[in-house]
Amino acid sequence: MRQSYRTRRIALPPRYREFRPRGVPARNMNPVSLSVDEYEAVRLADYAKLEHQEAAECMHISRSTFTRLVEKARGRIATAIIEGRSLIVRGGNVEFERTIRRCRHCGEEEAVPILHRTEHCRGCGSDDLEDLAETAGTETARD
Repeated sequence: MRQSYRTRRIALPPRYREFRPRGVPARNMNPVSLSVDEYEAVRLADYAKLEHQEAAECMHISRSTFTRLVEKARGRIATAIIEGRSLIVRGGNVEFERTIRRCRHCGEEEAVPILHRTEHCRGCGSDDLEDLAETAGTETARD
């Protein structure tokens, strides 16, 4: 039985959802899944260089929960790198503060509030836009 936990606050969805080593055939890659909240923990601790307490407050979780998240994420990332496996960012009980809308035509990206509905790309005018917050949490992360 899986224990339920509080929704974690995420600033922006991941811009990239999959990372793969070069030169390894896809059939030989047993992917490692990283949940969106684990991704956010690594982003805040290792990329933004926040102290655990400050990062935990950003995510609306306790410091001890944040520490567990970042340690688990680092282990998954290390496994992917050391074993030459793909890393897929997906799933989790998360709530985004903002989203990124990416044009499928020209690649233009724009960070906007979650409820803001952009109709057309400001770069090329295309209406073929992908909402990264909508696609980031659609799959469940697995161990």
